[in-house]
This record gives sequence, structure tokens and C-alpha cells, in this order.
Amino acid sequence: MKNDFKLPHVGQRIIRSVCAVCLCFIVYFLRGCQGIPFYSALAVLQCMQPYCSSSFKMAKKRSIGTFIGAFWGFLVIMIQIYVLDGQIIGTFLNYMLISVFTGVVIYSTVVLNCKNNSYFSCVVFLSIVVMHIEDAHPFIFVLNRVVDTLIGVFLALIVNTVHLPRGKNTDVLYVSGIEDVLLTGREPLTDYSKVELNRIIDTGANFTVATIKTPASVMESLSDIHLKLPIIAMDGAVLYDLNENRYLKTYPMSYKQAEKIMEILRKEDVNFFINVVVEDVLIIYYHHLENEAETQIYKQMRRSPHRNYVRRNLPEGEEVVYFMMIDQTEKIRGIYERLKTKIRPDEYKMISYESSHYPGYSYIKIYEKEVTRERMTRYLANDMGIHKITTFGSIPGKSDVLVEDSNKNTMVKELKKLFEPVRLPWKKEDTKG
Repeated sequence: MKNDFKLPHVGQRIIRSVCAVCLCFIVYFLRGCQGIPFYSALAVLQCMQPYCSSSFKMAKKRSIGTFIGAFWGFLVIMIQIYVLDGQIIGTFLNYMLISVFTGVVIYSTVVLNCKNNSYFSCVVFLSIVVMHIEDAHPFIFVLNRVVDTLIGVFLALIVNTVHLPRGKNTDVLYVSGIEDVLLTGREPLTDYSKVELNRIIDTGANFTVATIKTPASVMESLSDIHLKLPIIAMDGAVLYDLNENRYLKTYPMSYKQAEKIMEILRKEDVNFFINVVVEDVLIIYYHHLENEAETQIYKQMRRSPHRNYVRRNLPEGEEVVYFMMIDQTEKIRGIYERLKTKIRPDEYKMISYESSHYPGYSYIKIYEKEVTRERMTRYLANDMGIHKITTFGSIPGKSDVLVEDSNKNTMVKELKKLFEPVRLPWKKEDTKG
């Protein structure tokens, strides 16, 4: 049995966390070993988030929670020492008092409209009144507890936001394939690629994807990616806005062209699906289901609100985005060879490829002759007023950047190099005279 186990990549978050924790201990020694560095390190690890925006949110939450918990912890110490003269410390009554004030701490976060901080507030409060009430100087601990946490929060924000000086090529449209470029088979996007790609997009990269799949499939496979630009789908036949759920551009074949294809396919006794776009809705017409792959596709895909399967013939006058056939590979090969003699390449574009989801099955898809990802990419670039395009793909000679191993986050790493190259202040860029 093949062992596919691989050690995961050591990401920047791990490296930055190590550096930040190390800085906590350095600061501890620089302060003359005052305070407890454990709390600084704990705050660092909690605030070290994948995105800077989430780090700032966590830092705010951690700081507010610390102040609330420290305030109530200080108040309980005052009650125990000065009002009750320390007589109940360590007794059952003491723990009942702490329990009641735990509720007060939580309620105060509700009153202050920061309910999400209740956990941190309670942790700080309990660490003060349970673990350190019997210290020689409990008030000093309260002060150090706040300072230690703020040191950790501050160091986490510094370490998480420091980067090498980089430029940003915002005048380029970056277009990546999905199959064998971003994703490998059914494997999900790696955590590194997900975090880094989102960061690159959020900082201004003009990035989108081009795929043979439908927009609905892209939504499912890249649901965690902050795609802002329209995507190129159906092998370049459509341009789809994921945010507005709109088909911005299509290159369909006319009804007359579709009639010719349907006549040929019926004579060959080939079952097929017809994909059309009507008022931003994808409708898939079919007559019946013949094989296991067709049945599985229908059962799985029809659940999506972005796909609408209708059992009927193509309505007269409707334009067709593409025809799709799927059957056992050997049978598809024979059909494809016969269709090549009947379908003219100067009128239609026809492709065939093996299915990655249904082993032993292959597809045939037929489009209007001018449908290509390159054509739709140029259309998108012109619409955006961009004159530079960089494409990422897995087929040699078809893209600007060849991605040979999608398992190693290659596409995202290459995108990072191209979009934000390191520009050291002492290293001048070459200029041509």
C-alpha cells in the first residue's frame, strides 16, 4: 500500500510565533525578571493570527478582557483583605464569593457590549483571585498581570505585521487555473495557500481563476478564498461575478448552431446535457440518464441553487453555452473520433478529457468555436483597463508560469514573488538607458 504521508510545511505563523515567544522572555529579562512571562507568551500565541486584521481583533479582545478581569480581581482582593480582613481566604465561603463574582465579570461584558471578551475576562479574574490571592503582594501581581498581557499583545502585533519591504504590482491581471494548479484532484486547498492567497488578494492583487468547471463548482472548491474579480468559467465561455451572482459575459453558440449539434448527436445515439444561461441562471436541459456517472452528476449537482436541471428539449431560439457528454472512457473515445469527422472545427470547439471524479469515465464538451480562456481573459483585462496579464497553468507552453507540482503551494508562492517582489532600499532596480 502506497504511503502518501507527508510532513506539513512549517509556515510563517509557526516561525513568527516562535520569534514572538522568544521576545517575551527577552523582555522579561530586560525588566529585571519582573512579572510572569507565561502570560505574555500566552497573549502572543492567542494574538498570532493568520491575517493582520484578525490579529488586531484578537489583540483588542484580549486587552479589553484583561482590563475587565483585572478590575474585578482587584476589587475582590480589596474586599477579602480590607473588608473581611483576610478571614475567609482559603475557605469554602471564599470560593462561593469568587463564584458569584465570576457571574459579575460575565455580566459586565454584556453591559459593556463585549460579550466575546467574557472568556478572557474570566481567565484573568480567576488567575488573580484563585491562584495569587495568598501572594505576599497580590496587588503587584494584578499590575504585572495587566502589563504582561499588554506586552504579549504588543509583541504579537509587531511580529505579525513586520515584513520585508515589498513592492506591489497592481497593474497586472493574474489568472490561475484550478485543476492541477491550485488544487490536486479532490484535495482541498492547503492552509498555507488559503491564508497567503487571501492576504495577497486583500492587499490589492488583481487575481482571478480560469477553469473548465461551472461557477457553482468554483464556489464549492474555493469557498474560503476572497475572490473579488469575476471568474472565467466553462473553459472561457462565461465570465461570472461571484459577488453579484451574475454572468457578465458569455460566448454562446446560436440556436441554429445548437440544432446542428443536436442532430449529429441524435444520429450517433449519444446522450447529452445542454447548458444555457437565461437571465443569470444556469439551466441544464437533459432528456434521460443512461449511465452511473450521469446519474451521480444529476443527484449531486441538482442540489445546488446555482444549477437548474430541466428534463425537456432545448426551447426554440435559446443560445447554448456548451454541450456535455460523459460515458465510459473507451466508449467516449470512439464517439469523439466519429464526431471529429462530422463537427467542423471552424464552427465549433470540441474537447475530450478523463474525469477525475468518476474513474473510468471521460467527458466530451462542445462550445462555440471562439471560446477560449485566453479570449475571455483579454476581455476581462480590457474591461478593467489592464494591459499586463500573467497566467498560471500546468500545461507546458500554455501559460506564463508553469506549475508542475500543485501539492507544494507552487502557484501561490510564484504569485507572491510576482505580485510583491522584495525591494530592499539599498538595492536599486536595473534601468535601461
